[in-house]
Amino acid sequence: MVELLGHSYGPEWLAALVLVVSVLAEAWHRRRVRAVARLAFGPTGRPAPWARAVPVLVPAASAALAWGLATLVVIPPRTYSADQSGPTRPGDVRHALIALDVSPSMRLVDAGPKGDQSRMERARAIVESFFDRVPLERYRVSVVAFYTGAKPVVVETQDFEVVRNILGDLPMHYAFATGRTQLFDGLKEAAKVAAPWNPGSATLLVLTDGDTVPATGMPSMPASVGGVIVVGVGDSKAGSFIDGRQSRQEVATLKQVAARLGGAFHDGNERHLASGLIAELSGFEAESVFQRLTRREYALLAAALGAAALGLLPLLLEYFGTAWRPGRGQGGRFPTGFGSDPRMEPGRRWRSREELVP
Repeated sequence: MVELLGHSYGPEWLAALVLVVSVLAEAWHRRRVRAVARLAFGPTGRPAPWARAVPVLVPAASAALAWGLATLVVIPPRTYSADQSGPTRPGDVRHALIALDVSPSMRLVDAGPKGDQSRMERARAIVESFFDRVPLERYRVSVVAFYTGAKPVVVETQDFEVVRNILGDLPMHYAFATGRTQLFDGLKEAAKVAAPWNPGSATLLVLTDGDTVPATGMPSMPASVGGVIVVGVGDSKAGSFIDGRQSRQEVATLKQVAARLGGAFHDGNERHLASGLIAELSGFEAESVFQRLTRREYALLAAALGAAALGLLPLLLEYFGTAWRPGRGQGGRFPTGFGSDPRMEPGRRWRSREELVP
């Protein structure tokens, strides 16, 4: 609120007051100009066609300038931390929620373009590629590990080195009992972690080889999850043996999981995530320029346009407000006849009365 004469007014009220005062001032000015219209604008008594809009432009520009400046006074300023770790406004924060398969099969070496990476190493490379192409300063990263159960490992961190360590050689499968991988337990835990966040602010990244996935029991995601990417790692053709059975990436099953979650599937065994897919599911592509503008940006724009209009209008009126140029004829010379004064003749200099009278 803006304090004026002992009372508090919002920016809109102040802009309305400035608009009314400006309209009254323009009406009074128009009455005064009407009395000398022929002297100012010539025989027609009218200014240039565009100048007739000035009585409307000046009040509008004055109101815009007043609203913009008053809004900038009352809204909280945008501040940044000393280490530039990210914006302080909650609306700017986005979440990257990683559901990571930490079962022993993720340590099998059959991933990557050459098949010389472990599945966990390949998952780490994909996550690093993902964060290389998003504005990391706007993100809070959470990781949920799942095997025979699910546990949140880190929630809403901005330290990517912590995430890098989790995706490294940390043997998290020892934190779970041995058994079959329970992907749906990881999805349920991820849904619990994401539940308090703002709608559409989170991207769920599921990293798994899809070794064992049940046919039923798919959990639903909360409104905060705006996009889901299911990434499969490991060779989908020639599997590797573990616990007396063959383990390989179950592409068909993971595609079904992605479809049921309303997301997209990506075979990350040889290729990183496409930039278009990241932009689409992260929400940056769908967010237009005008959707990113806040009240602060609109106030800056209104103040800039209002000040520019009020500063330029006097100059435009001076040079282009009317075509009437009293005292100047063609080519910038004085007119050849001025009333009934006989001392002026076409193309001649001024002559004295003695020269004119024989």
